[in-house]
Amino acid sequence: MTERTGPSKRADYKVFRAIGTRWSDNDTYGHMNNVIHYSLFDTAVNAFLVEKGVLDIKGGAEIFLVVETGCRYYAEMTFPDVVTAGIRVAKLGNSSVRYEIGLFRNDDETAAAEGFFVHVNVDRLARRPVQFGHAARSVLELLIAQA
Repeated sequence: MTERTGPSKRADYKVFRAIGTRWSDNDTYGHMNNVIHYSLFDTAVNAFLVEKGVLDIKGGAEIFLVVETGCRYYAEMTFPDVVTAGIRVAKLGNSSVRYEIGLFRNDDETAAAEGFFVHVNVDRLARRPVQFGHAARSVLELLIAQA
């Protein structure tokens, strides 16, 4: 088991996306349910890819499939918080990319939760991995975290 480190700061991420919470995001314990964090990860990254023109969710020949995810929780979030998702790339391969996402509550500088997921670039029909094209690789390289 790896040692648990503390949460990262906003400055550790490359791009940001603000996402409002919804009334239904709260669970019976009065905070955002853990499954919502994963939805926010997916929303932030995929919206970024769509905006940059490297993901066409309706008609593109290639799509990104999630093959692995994880999350660490540091502080509670709840409706009506505004969550800012910070995104960075930890590893970029030939057909896969590991994103790391920090979720920041309102104006907090320290992440309330941090997660990751791995996307694999696949042929839409065959569902087999394909190498990133030049456009996708160029966009993803902009997100690579500095060591």
